[in-house]
Amino acid sequence: MEKNLIIAITGASGALYARHLLHALCMHVPGKSSVIISPSGLRVCNEETGTNFRKDEEYLQWIQESVSRKSSPVHSFQLEDYRDIGARSASGSNSHDGMAIVPCSMKTLASITHGITQNLIERAADVTLKERRPLVVVPREAPYSLIHLRNMTSLTEAGATVVPASPGFYQKPESLDDLGRFIASRVLSVLGIQVRLFKPWLDESPE
Repeated sequence: MEKNLIIAITGASGALYARHLLHALCMHVPGKSSVIISPSGLRVCNEETGTNFRKDEEYLQWIQESVSRKSSPVHSFQLEDYRDIGARSASGSNSHDGMAIVPCSMKTLASITHGITQNLIERAADVTLKERRPLVVVPREAPYSLIHLRNMTSLTEAGATVVPASPGFYQKPESLDDLGRFIASRVLSVLGIQVRLFKPWLDESPE
């Protein structure tokens, strides 16, 4: 069954996780998703990956080309403007299978928690919650302040799922990419999409 998601990327550290989530969708999950990238999200990606993207389109092309070198993509993406709160993802009539914010900055998390919708990512998340669709946020911060913890608790009570960027090590990771695949797999699992990107705990079968 094809999946239609909203993937948002904000300015928290953890560009690796967003990249592997998009890679996994491209390679393993048929469908089409909207992608929203904040200006800070693009800046952090450049700083953490050594790239120099000036436009969201350049980032998405980079993702798609890296997948195309390995296999034929089965998932496509449509960019939406972070500043356009009238875009498709801002409407409850836009039926989708869930939204993931990877990584999720504490500013974005706080805004969603308190119903503040000043950009398309915040508006789309607000709509996702009110329509009772799955919302996954992946915060990457340490340590958490009491404000962070209370916001995450409130967001969970509102129906979202918080997936901290805390990869497991029982998979015996050999690279940063292994850690990225772990978090991508956990995000997809919460959205009801089972993709085997790493060996499960105590699983002796070959990958």
